[in-house]
Amino acid sequence: MRVVSKVLHAIGLSSIATALFAAVATCEQPVYLSFDTGHMQVAPLVADVLLRQNVRATFFLANEPTRTGGTSLDEVWAPWWKAMAQQGHVFGSHTFDHVYWLSDTADGRFAMRPSAGPQAGKKLTWTPAQYCTELNRSATRFEEMTGEKILPLFRAAGGKTSPALVRAARECGYEHVGWAAAGFLGDELSSDQYPNALLLERALRNIRSGDILVAHLGIWSRQDPWAPAVLEPLIEGLKQKGFCFATMDTHPAYREKIRTQQVPLSAPTSTPELRKTNESTD
Repeated sequence: MRVVSKVLHAIGLSSIATALFAAVATCEQPVYLSFDTGHMQVAPLVADVLLRQNVRATFFLANEPTRTGGTSLDEVWAPWWKAMAQQGHVFGSHTFDHVYWLSDTADGRFAMRPSAGPQAGKKLTWTPAQYCTELNRSATRFEEMTGEKILPLFRAAGGKTSPALVRAARECGYEHVGWAAAGFLGDELSSDQYPNALLLERALRNIRSGDILVAHLGIWSRQDPWAPAVLEPLIEGLKQKGFCFATMDTHPAYREKIRTQQVPLSAPTSTPELRKTNESTD
């Protein structure tokens, strides 16, 4: 802790260092706010709220299409990610092309479908090694953008996994991070059926200490954006209830593994050779 604090002070982030370590020292009823990438339109607003509220979050990175026609890990967004790292947020992999697990296969491989990248929408069959390569692509890109490393954590696209997929990722150094039932903040749901006011009320009523919370940096299908409309009232409301915010490197289920293990220094950057089993999108 002291070493990290000295580093933050050395690069001119003394106020962040002071606030961050004070928060960690006094956080007795933590909740773990996390964000997956999305279309990124709300990302600057999310960053503003987190900075204003002195909250650190965990971000899971995939290279998804953005509202401006690029992708969430392209050169346009690289300075934003670097600034977020400097502010004390932490990061994990969300697979590079936001690849959904569909099923295990009889020969020990996985049926997968990317929702981004050159093979978006195609049904593919991957070996465990290919899935590890995909996780590492996000790690490599993050290091290119920021000069820092992600945590040895990942969140599967859509949270969809199997025991075999989780084992495969663990063998190449990654632990899976899901979320609590009450921590599903609902920004993927229909605005008509689940307006922001309802999502806020439900979250404040149900969230408990230790819960992992999940939201996104923009959901294409939601007409009434969840962030920042719900985000700041949610943070303020949880603080009023006595909760505090912590990042996944301090979570009791992961902190020891994170302390003793790092993701590879130089993760593979090439796209794995993918075997197609079916190009339908059903």
